[in-house]
Amino acid sequence: MAVDPLTDPERGGSFPRLHRLRRSARMREWLAETRFDSGRTVYPIFVRPGTAPREKLESMPGLFRYSAEDGARHAGEAFEAGVPAVLLFGQSGHKDARGRGAYSPDSAVTKCLRTIKQNWPSLVVLTDVCLCAYTDHGHCGVWSHGAVDNDATLEILQKVAVAHVRAGADFVAPSAMMDHQVGHLRSALDRAGFPGAGILGYSAKFASSFYGPFREAEGSAPTEGDRRGYQLDSRNGREALREIELDIAEGADMVMVKPALPSLDVIARARDRYHVPIAAYQVSGEYAMIKAAADRGWLDARAAAVESLAAIHRAGADVIVTYFALALARWEQELHE
Repeated sequence: MAVDPLTDPERGGSFPRLHRLRRSARMREWLAETRFDSGRTVYPIFVRPGTAPREKLESMPGLFRYSAEDGARHAGEAFEAGVPAVLLFGQSGHKDARGRGAYSPDSAVTKCLRTIKQNWPSLVVLTDVCLCAYTDHGHCGVWSHGAVDNDATLEILQKVAVAHVRAGADFVAPSAMMDHQVGHLRSALDRAGFPGAGILGYSAKFASSFYGPFREAEGSAPTEGDRRGYQLDSRNGREALREIELDIAEGADMVMVKPALPSLDVIARARDRYHVPIAAYQVSGEYAMIKAAADRGWLDARAAAVESLAAIHRAGADVIVTYFALALARWEQELHE
């Protein structure tokens, strides 16, 4: 009779059987190595000038563009559901070559900030500091002779950061990928009397095709050229780590890797190397892919979202910026009802 080496004590019957650790849902939950919940999320919200009703984002099903007041109310709704932080993205009704609307004291972002802090002061609010949604050419900085003028852009980003913190932002998140943007914002905030304001550096922001739906939502696609001259080449992991290191040296309180799922290796390497909080951005294209496939019945949106967020956290992200943040909080509520 044939002998099974996995059951015969003399032929390896003592080999571990890992299925023993997975036999029941309770046991799997008990032994889970990675636990991710809505308490580690940041929820992006798009706000625009005016008082028009919310506008559906066709390429990001389930999401909307809001007026400043409605955006604040939606932020409060997310907070009350269990989301601890939001990231505001703004637009301007009057774009120009230098994106001056980005630092207006009456911008949609500053109005939204003031309303949030008046009504939900404990909600952590981050703001995007970039010019792409405010410039008539769609680039993240001052565009001159086919390239961004790094130093001219820094002067404007400083004004944006100060305007946002003055209106109530807890963290500013410079995403323009200008050299030394973190150091310049830190200096500007300190000079303006805001040493307690935090900076989340978009340190490793790759030039990615996964940003397409976001650019539609923000109306920020470049009218000429592209952003590969200042965003990271997606093939370069070591360069991404160098960018992270420079931002930490300049005073970043947290650093960001974006997009998340295509950059899990960078997140993991950064986690092993640096001792600051690491954020990852599950970007619009990642969200849209899951939603589109779910709409066609090809996968379960909830399961796919939870799995992908767990993978990003497992790689080393302490915080995840995700469009699923509010949905995740509501799913958790359902489990406890």
